[in-house]
Amino acid sequence: MNMWSSGRRVLQDLLSQTGVRSFFLTPAQNTVVVERWWQVPLSKVGSPPRLHPRRHRIYKLVEDTKHLPKEKMELILTQTVPKLGGRGDTVFVKKSVGRNKLLPQGLAVYPSPENKQMFAEELRVLREGKLEERVQTRTGQMTIDFLKRSELRIHQMPVDEFQVTKEVICRQFRKKLGVVVPPHALSVPFESVKDVGDYWCEVTVNGIGTVRVPVSVVPYEDLSASYQRQLKTQMQQQAAEDISEAADVEEAAVEAEADKDSMSKVSEAEETAGSAKTSQDTTAPPSDSPKKD
Repeated sequence: MNMWSSGRRVLQDLLSQTGVRSFFLTPAQNTVVVERWWQVPLSKVGSPPRLHPRRHRIYKLVEDTKHLPKEKMELILTQTVPKLGGRGDTVFVKKSVGRNKLLPQGLAVYPSPENKQMFAEELRVLREGKLEERVQTRTGQMTIDFLKRSELRIHQMPVDEFQVTKEVICRQFRKKLGVVVPPHALSVPFESVKDVGDYWCEVTVNGIGTVRVPVSVVPYEDLSASYQRQLKTQMQQQAAEDISEAADVEEAAVEAEADKDSMSKVSEAEETAGSAKTSQDTTAPPSDSPKKD
């Protein structure tokens, strides 16, 4: 026991001399702040506080640093990241996402004064610079990707004044695809068409990227409720006619089979009668007429 106590005393003296704190004296990283639910009444000078054995042991939580919302990391994106932002956007992400994905892959940088100034200058060039120096924005790139996967279908209206023009295509883009295309950003190889067929148009996004979108003029379809009821009635009538035709064909097949069976039975009866007659002729008894010498 003396050896262990002396060794512990030497270790404590060594830690105190070197200025290193002991491990068991290190405060916990997760601090919980509480206070008594019932206030302790003041005691007389020189007397200890009078604590109730149960009441003054009830505490309420004031602050729990372990479950506090963690601070997010501020970064500047260098490339377009889906569902996050585009190049030059300042975003706030979790530290794990920033340190494990964005920074190692070169998708973002720290918001230092130099980086902020660089991207501010790039944004100014994007808005005011020459056309060849501009860079497509994140929203513009998303619009280009959407238009590359899209196709515009225009129904031919049953009127003589029906024509597909640039203004009509702009309205159809907003109505069918939800994309606002101004007339100066749309280019079509025709002035107006009215016939059913396949065509195309070109959409310029932010004056930088151009996308060719297929345009199809399809026959008119009445989508009203009365037309749908009429179409349903016609389909039911057609189905009933098909069923009746199938029943007639089946009945005719059954009758033909019955006629065939009756004919086969008649032929079998005739063959039986003929065979019976032949056997009767061959087995007839000899006649009683006397033989001539």
